[in-house]
Amino acid sequence: SLYMVRRIKEEHGIKCRRHKRFKVTTDSNHNKLVYPNVLDQQFDAKRPNESWVSDITYIWTNEGWLYLAGVKDLYTKELVGYAINKRMTADLVCRALNMAIKNRRPGKGLI
Repeated sequence: SLYMVRRIKEEHGIKCRRHKRFKVTTDSNHNKLVYPNVLDQQFDAKRPNESWVSDITYIWTNEGWLYLAGVKDLYTKELVGYAINKRMTADLVCRALNMAIKNRRPGKGLI
């Protein structure tokens, strides 16, 4: 019963740990330019620096959440640029992309 569970938890010093509420991090309601999906799920690249993909994820650390943006070359499967920040901002993504461009110096036609 509920009371038996409560008593056993108190005897053993067990406490419930509440989960934090889900935090929405995507704002799809914006007036910024949206580009067409040129890659169209074609993930088989024929040469390096032909197509890159990127994503943002978050990592829990002892100091709190950190956001990681990465840019990956689809041919080499190598991470060619990344950036880490305490806040998920457009600058985070731009820094990852700038790092990839600086490291790889891609030619025209990169998707």
